[in-house]
Amino acid sequence: MVSIFSKQSSSTCHGSRRQFLKLGGLALGGLALPQLLEAQEASNATQGKSLSHKSIIMIYLSGGPSHQDMYDLKMNAPAEIRGSFRPIATNVPGIEICQHMPLLAKMMDKFTIIRSLYGGPDQHASDMCLSGYPIGPKGRQDNHPSLGAAVARLRGSVDPAVPPFVGLTTKTGHAPYSNPGLPGFLGPSYGPFQPDGDGMANMRLNGVTLDQLRDRRSLLSSLDSFRRHVEISPTLQGVDTFTQKAFEVLTSSKLVEAMDLDREPAALRDRYGRGASSPAFGEDAGPHWMDQFLMARRLVEAGVRCVTLSFGSWDRHGGNFERLPEQLAKLDQGVTALVEDIHARGLDQDVSVIAWGEFGRTPRINPGGGRDHWPQASCALLAGGGMQMGQVIGSTNRLGEVPHDRPIHYQDVFATLYHQLGIDVNNATIIDPSGRPQYLLDRREPIRELL
Repeated sequence: MVSIFSKQSSSTCHGSRRQFLKLGGLALGGLALPQLLEAQEASNATQGKSLSHKSIIMIYLSGGPSHQDMYDLKMNAPAEIRGSFRPIATNVPGIEICQHMPLLAKMMDKFTIIRSLYGGPDQHASDMCLSGYPIGPKGRQDNHPSLGAAVARLRGSVDPAVPPFVGLTTKTGHAPYSNPGLPGFLGPSYGPFQPDGDGMANMRLNGVTLDQLRDRRSLLSSLDSFRRHVEISPTLQGVDTFTQKAFEVLTSSKLVEAMDLDREPAALRDRYGRGASSPAFGEDAGPHWMDQFLMARRLVEAGVRCVTLSFGSWDRHGGNFERLPEQLAKLDQGVTALVEDIHARGLDQDVSVIAWGEFGRTPRINPGGGRDHWPQASCALLAGGGMQMGQVIGSTNRLGEVPHDRPIHYQDVFATLYHQLGIDVNNATIIDPSGRPQYLLDRREPIRELL
């Protein structure tokens, strides 16, 4: 929690030694902000600043979405496989998708669907979708860095007041669902900045409104009070330059303002939809929180290189055709609003969007009206980043069981995303704790159809 005294609270300065400015609340992987800034400066000294600002928004569909009920409907299959949903035409001739995604159908020229995705094991975890590696012998992500962590290491910050990697994923009881992208062997200094899911509490400035923060004159007396306390407090005499820099980051307000959705027009917020931070359907998974799509756009615009979030509850072992219409409609609204907004703001060449889950669902509908885990085939939706849109890549066989044409591995997608960020996965390496250079991926060929 961050606390900065306002004019109203200055009369309680007797307690300010404990409350003056709690920088430790702004932490990544347990490391306080001053330490992170120190690590960042060391990294920037080695890597230099990137001149271009390319970003990734990664949307994890927690639980495993049903490929054959979204983008790969099998109308010629038996009833126990095809289900009750029907396809609709899109604005790209020859491409059809589920009837419950009409907004996407009208914007298909700005998206690409991968129907032949494979390579994810039967693991209920976001690891594969955020790093390209499953849980393995070395632990989460098999101790590899997530894309966000690797980009933070290789590219550093665009703006010293804004972290390069932000995880908006909300907490879940099943912890592997709420992995926002772990740093692996890179260590906590390259993990994501995670605002508190309950009202973004780690970014809240107690006693100071956003209007006060934007108006430096209104805040001046509060800062002067803090500085006077620093001058007289023996406890604070030894603060180092990184603590001072962290204080300046906070008073710059740039990250706080990027997360203030009230700065957006009401009509735009309505286009995205609002949603809530509570788990979808009351289940232990991601929320239907469309606000996060808008926040992701604001964050990348402010200088964040990678934003991760989770959306929905897709583990539909039962009630598949009762629950999916509502969930697909919410995803349809949120993801199309995001991509429409990216294009309207001229960001479509610089911001890549990926939405996918850890595996697909069984072709055959089970007796409970659901579909079970199916790692053999899955799907992905991509947009932006200057990639070639308005196409479908790959196919599955007649029953949607396995990739048929152009199989695409999860790591092939990661190779493409890194490529769009200007990172050559055939040459880029990161030194591990033993001093050995490690490639970012095992498979290092971008998807040619997207380039």
